[in-house]
Amino acid sequence: MATDDLRTLAETWLADDPDPAGRDEIRALLDRLPDSAAELADRFAGPLTFGTAGLRGRLRAGPNGMNLAVVTRAAAGLVGWLADQGGEGPLIIGYDARHGSRQFAEQTARVATAAGREALVLPRPLPTPVLAYAVRKLGAVAGVMVTASHNPPQDNGYKVYLGAQLGGPGGAGAQIVPPADAGIEAAIQAVGTLAEVKLGDPGTVLGEDIVQGYVDSAAAVIPAGARELKVAYTPLHGVGGRVLVEAFLAAGFAAPAVVAEQFEPDPEFTTVAFPNPEEPGAMDLLLALATAEDADLAIANDPDADRCAVAIPVGEDGGWRPLRGDELGLLLADHLIRRGTPGTYATTIVSSTQLKALCAARETPYAETLTGFKWIVRGAEELAFGYEEALGYCVAPDLVRDKDGITAALTVAELAATLKAEGKSLRDRLDELDTELGVHRTDQVSVRVDDLAEITRAMAHVRANPPAALLGQPVTEVEDRAPAADVLTLRTAGARVVIRPSGTEPKLKAYLEVVEPVGTGKLADAQFRSGVGMAQLRKEVSAALGL
Repeated sequence: MATDDLRTLAETWLADDPDPAGRDEIRALLDRLPDSAAELADRFAGPLTFGTAGLRGRLRAGPNGMNLAVVTRAAAGLVGWLADQGGEGPLIIGYDARHGSRQFAEQTARVATAAGREALVLPRPLPTPVLAYAVRKLGAVAGVMVTASHNPPQDNGYKVYLGAQLGGPGGAGAQIVPPADAGIEAAIQAVGTLAEVKLGDPGTVLGEDIVQGYVDSAAAVIPAGARELKVAYTPLHGVGGRVLVEAFLAAGFAAPAVVAEQFEPDPEFTTVAFPNPEEPGAMDLLLALATAEDADLAIANDPDADRCAVAIPVGEDGGWRPLRGDELGLLLADHLIRRGTPGTYATTIVSSTQLKALCAARETPYAETLTGFKWIVRGAEELAFGYEEALGYCVAPDLVRDKDGITAALTVAELAATLKAEGKSLRDRLDELDTELGVHRTDQVSVRVDDLAEITRAMAHVRANPPAALLGQPVTEVEDRAPAADVLTLRTAGARVVIRPSGTEPKLKAYLEVVEPVGTGKLADAQFRSGVGMAQLRKEVSAALGL
């Protein structure tokens, strides 16, 4: 983009930006032209687009960033869209402890009240599941959660939930899906200058009773039973710590031992390179604590506490192994089925097929959806449980119609305590399920990119040149879900590969699965064969992606 064009765009933005700090950022870049041309071009490459995940981006001034101007416009568009749809009831607004979150929440409330919409703001930085709960509990028309979940500290985001009136039975308190996202985006684009967006009072700050209501309801998700369990826990510098500890106490568990360095919210996420429990090293302090405390179970939430990661002790040397998301999903589903929880058990097209095998063996309804909890919770009218391999679990759909890392943590703790009372462990139960259903080993090839065009090129490459065989077996099916979804699935008799771009990060992901029946053989032999197969499948898929 020519320097003069950049200057014009920047000066137009300056005239409309309500945030002095944002205006100072842009002025500083203008003063540095032409040296700052690349940075300015990136910031003005286009606006953040409002999609089914809402908004998410870097904290910086300009249309291609999360800032007060972008949030003001998004709030005005959302409030206008709600009015156009005839939506009635309050807008509930929650926020985490990231940089800018509280300011963005307050601005959203001011936009809503100026438009005549009651705005109810959660009392402090809180987990996303509390916001999703409040939307249902208070009969809200919609909810906004200001969070970037497990993204790096320089990011923030803006997620929208709909109440029963506009979301319908399956979407009451759930994240938006099409066509709502397109409608809200169109309403945002129709907003004029920000000077025309009126601001009202900051709304009503809800009392702690809404948090206590969530805690009590979460504790009630698990029935009476065994509670003897030592748990080590970390919220990874996020907002889940106090709520999870209170929920564990309310449910009758002892308070978990906590990673002190990570317990209080810290928007810089000081002790981790990347605040996602799936990332290498993110759980190191937790596992060290679990070893020191001789814990039975180690649990981590991501920063907004909608995800739950679990590690289990292995061997006699104090070692620990994080469970894969599919493993925990299978354990929770099996536990709920054994409990007699009726309804459909759902997961996504990228998760392990082992849940499908479990449901078939138990004669239990099963559903499979596109990736994302917005689809999982709409996967069946009578949903009992839903999970996605990225550590998201919904164990109480009538309480929180979204993934919920607090109730998931309570449920896995209840399962572990029950097994402990029987002289068993989570590892024992996994072995039982693998013996019955076959070993379903899963893994990922995940490639982070700086240029999103690399993902487009890689998807085009593998579509044009899909492998004819994987692990020495012919590829019997190539399923391309485009244009409805940018997903390519390859299947053989004993393996499956699902390739798709990440919906929330600049990554290309390939989800790998190798299935080895145990039959009359030994479980250890099937596990070994699956490990060898997975190592080879990783190599073959990496080569097929051309990255």
